[in-house]
Amino acid sequence: MPQIKENLQETIFRFWNGRWAVPWTGQTIAQVMFLWIATFWLVGSWIVPFLAHAAGFSKETLTHRGQALYSLVTDITEGLAGIAILHQCLGRFRPLPPGWFEFKLKGRWHWDVALGCLLFPLVNLLSHINISLVHMSSGPVAGVSSVEQSIVARDPVAMALYAVVVTVCAPIWEEIVFRGFLLPSLTRYMPLPWSILLSAAAFALAHFNVQRVLPLIFLGVVMGGVFARSRNLLASMVLHSLWNGFVFLDLMK
Repeated sequence: MPQIKENLQETIFRFWNGRWAVPWTGQTIAQVMFLWIATFWLVGSWIVPFLAHAAGFSKETLTHRGQALYSLVTDITEGLAGIAILHQCLGRFRPLPPGWFEFKLKGRWHWDVALGCLLFPLVNLLSHINISLVHMSSGPVAGVSSVEQSIVARDPVAMALYAVVVTVCAPIWEEIVFRGFLLPSLTRYMPLPWSILLSAAAFALAHFNVQRVLPLIFLGVVMGGVFARSRNLLASMVLHSLWNGFVFLDLMK
């Protein structure tokens, strides 16, 4: 029994004090996140709509398939812009210390992902609670999304395009930014658990949806824990993809 207690205390100590070697300061962290948010807004709200309008298209008049393709193009553009920002801002710190932006197929990270999947029902419960709280505090919520419209219409091509957006594109670039960059960077200034929580809060707020704040914070903590334990971005990407797929399939019922 004393040995078990000692091992548990050692594990907690290692987790609490787990850090990355961070060669940049808070100024670079703030710069990357500000530029990412600004670029995300510019691309989604101005650049892609302007280019679509210049090409003779209007999002409001597009078919379900057209809107799905529009979402895919927007998501890919936002993702590439985010990666370009990281590449530019962190360029002067290359080569980066070991442990940054690692993708590994080997290891026991599959078990961490499986454990994270077991928490999906809890995330779903938090989602229903959050929506109920928003209903009570601010009245009617937002209308039906283009994804839900395509599902109702049972358009297979549109649904396949949206599936690529939510299970491939979004998990890749969101995990690179929030778990790959922000979470490890914060360990320069605070213990790992606080870094996980703060990056999860930033992840939730970046979705600009008050109806999903609670489940996204919890989901961000779960994905952050999986990433911190495995030090493998592939693990959190797969978990993120599985969650988005879980939500997408739930909408199809």
